[in-house]
Amino acid sequence: MIIAVDGPAAAGKGTIARALARHYGYHFLDTGALYRMVGLAAIRAGGEPITTVSAITAAKSLDPSHFSDAELRNEKAGAAASIVAVIPEVRAALLDLQRNFAKKPPGAVLDGRDIGTVVCPDAHAKLFITASAEVRAKRRQIELGAADYAVVLAEIRARDERDSKRATAPLVAAADAVVIDTSEMDVTAAVAAAIDAVEARRRP
Repeated sequence: MIIAVDGPAAAGKGTIARALARHYGYHFLDTGALYRMVGLAAIRAGGEPITTVSAITAAKSLDPSHFSDAELRNEKAGAAASIVAVIPEVRAALLDLQRNFAKKPPGAVLDGRDIGTVVCPDAHAKLFITASAEVRAKRRQIELGAADYAVVLAEIRARDERDSKRATAPLVAAADAVVIDTSEMDVTAAVAAAIDAVEARRRP
């Protein structure tokens, strides 16, 4: 079984996707981390601003072992991921990796922005996790320990703009996805809603 979990930054999709993988005993892939790796690799190789050439080269030679979880979690990595994700050649280079992972038995949960629409359009269950920009900015501010909420909010809105308006695989809910707004939910309620949505798709 393939479960696709999409949504914007800081909506809670990573937390929900990991919880679903634990609940069902499935494999988990944070596809956003792949793009963060490409973005950071492009910066390491060619500096900033990131160029198309450096991003494509980084995607084709990506080695996940060269990155620590800590450096993938900061806002710089997130912004870099959003920049390289608009490049069709980067997305193509990572597409096979993601699709092959999705085929792992007994099932896989993939967390990203285009899983249900592009990577695994035939996923058995598709969730789109969202929340207001203001709520997501507050969550990210707490996560990063950032002092300036206005700056974090501006970054969230800028990233939403880039992700939703890119020509290749824009951030959008699949037509058959279950949309879960976590703005007013705690983690327990959000995970429960996600499990209910998946169970509805698992029933014959």
